[in-house]
Amino acid sequence: MTNTKQPLSMDLPHLTDSGFKTISVIMGLSALVILLMMIAGLTMRLNQAQIITIDAALFYQVLTAHGAGMVGVAGLSGAGIMWFFLSRYVSLSVGILLTFLSLFLLGVVLILGAIFVGQFGAAWTFLYPLPAVSGGAWGAGAAACFVLGLTSIGVAFLLLYLDIGVAIIRRYGSLSKALAWPLIFSGSQEDVPPPTVIASTAVTIFNTIGIVVGAAVLLATLANLYMPEFKTDPLLAKNMIFFFGHVFINASIYMSVIAVYEIIPLYTGRPWKSSRVFAIAWSAILLMVMAVYPHHLLQDTVMPAWALTMGQIISYLSGIPIIAVTAFSLLAYIYRSNMRWDLASGLLVLSIFGWAGGSVPAIIDGTISVNKVMHNTLWVPGHFHFYLIVGMVAMVFGFMAWLRFETSSKQPTGMDKVAVWIYAIGGLGVVITFLISGALSVPRRFAVYTDAWTSQTVYASGFATLLILIVTMFLLKFLIAAPGWRRQE
Repeated sequence: MTNTKQPLSMDLPHLTDSGFKTISVIMGLSALVILLMMIAGLTMRLNQAQIITIDAALFYQVLTAHGAGMVGVAGLSGAGIMWFFLSRYVSLSVGILLTFLSLFLLGVVLILGAIFVGQFGAAWTFLYPLPAVSGGAWGAGAAACFVLGLTSIGVAFLLLYLDIGVAIIRRYGSLSKALAWPLIFSGSQEDVPPPTVIASTAVTIFNTIGIVVGAAVLLATLANLYMPEFKTDPLLAKNMIFFFGHVFINASIYMSVIAVYEIIPLYTGRPWKSSRVFAIAWSAILLMVMAVYPHHLLQDTVMPAWALTMGQIISYLSGIPIIAVTAFSLLAYIYRSNMRWDLASGLLVLSIFGWAGGSVPAIIDGTISVNKVMHNTLWVPGHFHFYLIVGMVAMVFGFMAWLRFETSSKQPTGMDKVAVWIYAIGGLGVVITFLISGALSVPRRFAVYTDAWTSQTVYASGFATLLILIVTMFLLKFLIAAPGWRRQE
């Protein structure tokens, strides 16, 4: 067999016991939050289906928690995966990782307090100047608490990226070398960084820029809350918010895909190599992920025409690195490899389908003529749930399943092998009902639905329930195996 298990100590010489335990805690917390956010999503869908009834104000608080929670936990779990594998190649600080986790949890407490104590319900995008103009739904203190929570999480990521950037430069000499630019421009094969390093370097660069922009608009929002005379141009603020948000959520997926680069070769026996095409693709991603965000602003007619045009064109191009490089390469590595199919490998392969498949409705919505009709419908939640549930979250649970198998005596069971199909059915069911509803012009963000809108929502609730049940199983198996974990020597 080509998929012989390899002990972690051989693969991760720099990973200390404290680092291993911290990553384990991060992944366990991430899985728990993902489960809770799915339950929150189901609660909203049941309300829209008129199966249960919750107060409209509470609905928007849950919507805010669901959005902020999923974006945050996507970043947390993605960072955990990246840190875990990057420690194979560069020396990272466990102290910084612990500080990152502490600041992140502080931000979570502040955000939850703002939402469920202060009744903040302006959605995770905190669109300026809405936090300060609530119509009495919440006070300035609740909005400030929410903003400070996001700021704490941003500082946590900046510290983590600073440590990662310094470690990469110490090992490879410069960020350009870590991006494999010598390979791209001169064909040099000297000290070519592995895929994990190339991906981590690109993410560190563009997400640091995104978080700094986000921090600037957060501080401006905070100032406006207590000094109303301090004003920011709303269009500029919206651009900054969506630049930050789009970059951050994409960075979460790009960090998580490192699990595919590192784990799939253990199943196929074929190492994932850093080719010139691979390096070019990641340099293109570095630029595209920062340039594509205007496709969120196509309905803002006051935007410069060149920016909207750029957003549409880059939307078309941004799928190429995903489909032509990662997805195609995955199929090539799997072909005739005699790889073992279990929960980990199945979820990781599914995740690339979800990532590539989610780009299709996103590209459709990124067309101006379509966007003006579809953007404020459930089509948009359909495409980003495609990316997240079937893509990024599948990467997270695939990594966790592999970690459970590799670090304990637990072996894949028959249920493990079937679970990936159950997860795929539940996830795709949720996604497809969103997309069908969007195609039928059912609006997004509505707490109360008319009778004509409820049929797809009822089906969605059923698929979401199935998804929650299987994710609960994933989490319980991960936690039950935890006491027996050992970092093999």
